[in-house]
Amino acid sequence: MAVTSAPPPPPDADIVERHRIVVVAGHQGDQPVVESHIGDPAPTVREAALSGLHRLGACAAHHLERAFQDTAPRVRARAGELAVYIDGVTPAALLADTDPSVVEVACFACGEVAWPAGTAPVAELSKIATSHDDALCRESAAAALGAIGDPAGLDAVLEACTDRVTVRRRATLALAAFDDPRADSALRAALDDKDWQVRQAAEDLLEVGRVLDAPPDPDAYAN
Repeated sequence: MAVTSAPPPPPDADIVERHRIVVVAGHQGDQPVVESHIGDPAPTVREAALSGLHRLGACAAHHLERAFQDTAPRVRARAGELAVYIDGVTPAALLADTDPSVVEVACFACGEVAWPAGTAPVAELSKIATSHDDALCRESAAAALGAIGDPAGLDAVLEACTDRVTVRRRATLALAAFDDPRADSALRAALDDKDWQVRQAAEDLLEVGRVLDAPPDPDAYAN
C-alpha cells in the first residue's frame, strides 16, 4: 500500500483575501494598494505585490534588492525572474542562494539577460552546472551557458553532457551555441547516448550544421 502524505492545510482566509486585493489592484492600475502590500507578512502576498508592480511598470531596482533578501524562497525566486527586466539589478545576485529552487530560477533568468560583453556570470554558472547538489540547478545552469554562448562556458557544458539524463538533454542542446570542434565531437558522441531525446537533439543539431555548411544549390531559386 502506497504511503501518502497529508494534504497541506487550507490557506488562511485573510491571506487569500489580501492576495486577491493585490492581484486585482495590479490589473486595475491601483499602484498605492499594490505598494502597500510589498511588506505583507504572507509570502504569497509579497510575491503578488512584486508581480503587480511589474505589471504596472513601477517595479524598481530597490524593490528587487529588498526582495533578494526576503526570507521566503518564492519571493526571492520571483525577484530573480523580474530582474531580467529591471535596470540596476541582475538575477546573478541569487546564484549563491541557499535554496535550490531560487538558484534554478536565477540560472534560467541569467540565460535571458542580454549581457554586455564580458559581464555574464559564466564562472558562477559553470560551477553550478558541474558541481551543484541539485540536478535541476545543474540543468538550468547548463542551459543558461548555452543561451549566453560565451566560449568560457564550454568546458562546463561538456562536463554536463556526462551528467544524469535530464542534465545531458539540456547540455546537448546548449552545445549549439559553441563553434568549437569539441562541441562537434560531443554532439557526435551523443548520437550513441542511451537516452533517445539526447540522441535526437544531437542528430538535429548535426543536421542543421550540415545544411548550413553545405555549398549553395545553384538550382534552389531557379524558375
